[in-house]
Amino acid sequence: MTNLSGRSAIVTGGFSGMGFAIATALAEAGANVAVGSYIAPAGTDKSDAAYYPGVDEIERVRSALAAHGARVHAAHLDVRDSDVTTRFVADAVAAIGPADILVNAAGTTAEQPVCGHSDALWDKIVDTNLTGAFRATRAVLPGMIERGWGRIVNIGSTAASVGWKDNPAYCASKAGLLGLTRCVALEGAAHGVTCVMISPTWVETELMRRNVTQVVEREGKGRTAEEAMAEIARGNPQQRMLQPQEIAALAVFLCSDLAKGITMENIQITGGALW
Repeated sequence: MTNLSGRSAIVTGGFSGMGFAIATALAEAGANVAVGSYIAPAGTDKSDAAYYPGVDEIERVRSALAAHGARVHAAHLDVRDSDVTTRFVADAVAAIGPADILVNAAGTTAEQPVCGHSDALWDKIVDTNLTGAFRATRAVLPGMIERGWGRIVNIGSTAASVGWKDNPAYCASKAGLLGLTRCVALEGAAHGVTCVMISPTWVETELMRRNVTQVVEREGKGRTAEEAMAEIARGNPQQRMLQPQEIAALAVFLCSDLAKGITMENIQITGGALW
């Protein structure tokens, strides 16, 4: 098992889905963990497929991670806001120590064709998936370079390489995230800092379920979201959907000393398929 004792990790989008699975795996490996997710106030626009945790979930997440013996910081984090992101990182460092690891898992999507895509929804998706990762990276990278050790893992998608109908903002944001990954990897290479993107195909998360629900509602063909998800699973050579824990296991390894030579890569986890 990978040993990350003494390391401190920040995970954006860490209250649910792949983010929570990765935060849990990091804590199990011995790392102290700070997790942030967007806590939605009343009246929040929910036209995207994102899962919006409530304030009451902060303690649930904190307790679940602390059960593994980790020091934990859990709080609201809106990666679309530069000041909020900077404050979150500062609070995280004060609570668990300087960030050795950053996992950019905050993300969202929505089913909208190019011709029907509003500027507001485009901006929201790109700002969350791409610019949010940039903001978090900018906040932790100088410290990693100064200390001579760091691991940055960006959660991408096969959408970075393969287009997906009616998802222009999502595909563009994940392709951009790959470009950011490569630039950060080059900047950190001489300083013991790696940057890698993990790009899975469909992963069974709340975001995925909500996205599929959007698809079937827009299609109006009478099939249920459960039927659509079963069809997606049948379309994979392994006849299944990926699970968050599979992504988490790879992320933890990439954060270890053994992975110091793995950087600037886009590692795809597909079960044999690219959609």
